[in-house]
Amino acid sequence: MNPAFGKPLPCSHLKEYRKHHGLEGYSYLQTYFRTSPNGRTAVGKFESLIPRCTVCSLSCGRLYLCLICSSVSCSDHASAHSQANPGHEIAVDVDRAELFCCSCSDQVYDPDFDRAVMAKQFLELSKGRESDRNRKRRAASVHDVERSSRNRVVLPGCGVKNRSRHPLGLRALNNLGSTCFMNSVLQALLHTPPLKNYFLGDRHNRELCRKQRSRRRRRTVEDGASSCLVCVVDNLFSEVFSGDRTPYSPARFLYSWWQYSSNLASYEQQDAHEFFISMLDMIHESERSTLQNKGVGDCYCIAHRIFSGVLRSDVTCTVCGFTSTTYDPCIDLSLDLEPCNDLKSAKNSRISTLMGCLDLFTRPEKLGSDQKLYCQHCQMQQDSVKQMSIRRLPLVLCFHIKRFEHSFARGISKKIDQYLQFPFSLDMTPYLSYSIIRNRFGNRIFAFEGDESDASNDLSSEFEVFAVITHTGRLESGHYVTYIRLAEKWYKCDDAWVTQVSEGVVRASQGYMMYYVQKQIR
Repeated sequence: MNPAFGKPLPCSHLKEYRKHHGLEGYSYLQTYFRTSPNGRTAVGKFESLIPRCTVCSLSCGRLYLCLICSSVSCSDHASAHSQANPGHEIAVDVDRAELFCCSCSDQVYDPDFDRAVMAKQFLELSKGRESDRNRKRRAASVHDVERSSRNRVVLPGCGVKNRSRHPLGLRALNNLGSTCFMNSVLQALLHTPPLKNYFLGDRHNRELCRKQRSRRRRRTVEDGASSCLVCVVDNLFSEVFSGDRTPYSPARFLYSWWQYSSNLASYEQQDAHEFFISMLDMIHESERSTLQNKGVGDCYCIAHRIFSGVLRSDVTCTVCGFTSTTYDPCIDLSLDLEPCNDLKSAKNSRISTLMGCLDLFTRPEKLGSDQKLYCQHCQMQQDSVKQMSIRRLPLVLCFHIKRFEHSFARGISKKIDQYLQFPFSLDMTPYLSYSIIRNRFGNRIFAFEGDESDASNDLSSEFEVFAVITHTGRLESGHYVTYIRLAEKWYKCDDAWVTQVSEGVVRASQGYMMYYVQKQIR
């Protein structure tokens, strides 16, 4: 890792390949790129219609085409190919047209390769439009033109300006080398209504921020931050909502994030949830010099104003009923999937619901013998029951589903492939503190009146979903995709490709993070 900038060095194998072969391989491969009508580019240089691994003849999963000898390897044999043939480390993902280092077993990013792909996309789509215009000239029927317009349901993530009626800001993001975790979270944040209104409304003035930083330059250098991350995020919003439909490469943002989180600076796949938390923390740190906190969860940075809520924890003595109450700020809710007691369904069709997960989160839990409460009334440690509830809701609710299970005793980790049903509209009233307390104590709530005021505030308890991040594949080598809801339509954001999908596709997805916004501010 480069200690001066806190970011990793480029792949040495790619650097060596460029040194000996330059752009020759890219130019040659460009002839065999094939672009589908939805703007997705793949490699079509094969004698058979279905590409297969030259070692095991596997035709499914990820396949990689060597840029030197054109042999095809699956993910299990790509590394062996590079070891047996020195200098054959760089390959191309056949299905996604992305560079891959067989030696590092990771995606790598080269702007020149991206330009080669984009140039072919532009050429293919230009030909397609010209062919379509000729067809329309020959077909003198207005009905044919209207039918063609109705059937155009795909938003191209390609090298042309899109004149379709799709919402502004729906712009694809290039994968910079296993950065689907970053792209998925960025797409969700770019379409978070209050956050979008903040940055597009010029609430963060980059020029003013630059002048303020210049006055505090000594402290900034000491903190190790060479730029304001909020300014970088502001620039990202400007680029995505500029009207340009070509896939955008968020390299500047990635490098800035690496500077703030040097421990996470690598080309390896990261966890989307950890990145989300890290990003909000960095926005908070960038604005901390102007913050004046007043109480629990009261922070005036834009990240906390939108995502921060307050949790209430009640630990009750089972002997005398004494309750110890604490309040903690939170920027998301991490929920366990509902347990499955049926062994047959555990193997086949395990199903949870979001409401069931919330019920599990707010259910009273008897603490173990090693977690006994020191009861101030009994003056000794006693068995106790703990119950969580939500004292104050944020403007935007982020639910994180715990799909990755770690066993420290066994030393193994696994992914939980359990289907989760989630509603598009959600009422959070049953999970608020005053509702939980009333259910437990009825009218005997004199000791808990402090949370009654939270029930009558101006914020709505009704939410609707606007983004869903999904994870597919295995724990160590999965892929993140985001579904965005705009104007009552759903769009799938898969790195450099954006396509319109149905509600059924979204409901059938394996949700990992879900974003809900209060209805009155959408």
